[in-house]
Amino acid sequence: MERYDHLYRLYDEFDTGTLRDYQEFVDVFPPVDSRVALEHWQNASDELSERKDEIRESFTAGETFAETAAHATRDQAFTALDLLAKHGRSVNVLVLDVDETLRSAGSTDNEIPRDTLHLLTEFHEDGVPIVICTGQTLENVKGFMIQGLGSEIVHSGDLSIVYEAGTGVFTPGHGAETKQLLYDDLDDDIVEVFDEVRSRILREAPDHLRRGCHLQGNEFNVTLKPNFEIGGERAGEVIDDGLVYELDLLGEAVAGRVDGVETDDRASRWARTYYAAQDPEIRSVLEQRGEYPDTHSESIPDAVADVFERIDVAYYEADAAEIGSLELNKVVGVRTAFDVLGIDAPFALVMGDSKSDLRVMEWVAENDAGIGAAPNHASRDALDHVLSTDELVFDRGKSAEMLRTIYALNRLAALDGA
Repeated sequence: MERYDHLYRLYDEFDTGTLRDYQEFVDVFPPVDSRVALEHWQNASDELSERKDEIRESFTAGETFAETAAHATRDQAFTALDLLAKHGRSVNVLVLDVDETLRSAGSTDNEIPRDTLHLLTEFHEDGVPIVICTGQTLENVKGFMIQGLGSEIVHSGDLSIVYEAGTGVFTPGHGAETKQLLYDDLDDDIVEVFDEVRSRILREAPDHLRRGCHLQGNEFNVTLKPNFEIGGERAGEVIDDGLVYELDLLGEAVAGRVDGVETDDRASRWARTYYAAQDPEIRSVLEQRGEYPDTHSESIPDAVADVFERIDVAYYEADAAEIGSLELNKVVGVRTAFDVLGIDAPFALVMGDSKSDLRVMEWVAENDAGIGAAPNHASRDALDHVLSTDELVFDRGKSAEMLRTIYALNRLAALDGA
């Protein structure tokens, strides 16, 4: 209880709110060529140092408590101490989704906030590797991470990018292991299904889909994205139509590669039936559009169902309709990234909002290898998991809130050598 008593004293006796304001101002002050502005920054920096010194002189572990108070609110610090009491470990790797986790179209203008980026640089400086785990393309992610964190961090050897939801892993600075093309290990028959769908999806699409969607520039996955504002009504309509069309193409491509199965209109009904049974959101879209088939799942040929079991169809409302491999998911990508980074005993913070992120959260939970956190607008399944474990939920666009909690956890854990 002594550690809790110290925190009570810290937040009761010191003006930690003003301390954090000074810390944030000093951390995220933009580079400007203004003598007045630089003087203002220097005055704030001096005041920050004086306030930290007061705390340093008041506690045996004064540096730890000064940095904790400067970065974390009272609630965040006590949550961190609760996590330490429960798990007995510090976080030694960050696994971070990007869209609607680090950034949000609805509240951060689809930019990673500067306070989040600064906290990531602090974790990097503390020797905590960062794994960016996203469904986006490698080039897109690499570009905005270099812009946000700088080329030095991205190419430091301590940052890895799991892209296209686990089809590939990019870890600069690791020689022959820098780029891992995980889709190279798939069977030829599965690769041929993806090749056919990719080659046909825009060429044969109805006119309104060709004009309303584009194919994301993936290396392997087949992802339809709207040509309208993500989250808007028109994006929702075109992605719902694109999902139905994508299911039909997938059914035809699978049936065409299974011996003894004729490729006719039953193939599309099989795909719709199978994936509606796997995902309530997909079933809802089909039902609302009057496209849910009468065919029962039992009528799907076993050989066709066996292939469906290896292929994932993901639906993101008003955002994307995607076909991927169930053999290549974020868990596979994260495990590969850990191997390349040399993390033998991971205890990760996994932050994400979707079903693909949930798989990583469940994997670390099952293996006592980390904790999960999600924004409050995450998928129901992801939120249920987080609320049933450590209740690490943060507001939309406020990823820094969770990073501050983990920053405090690591500072407090260092006192015990955890």
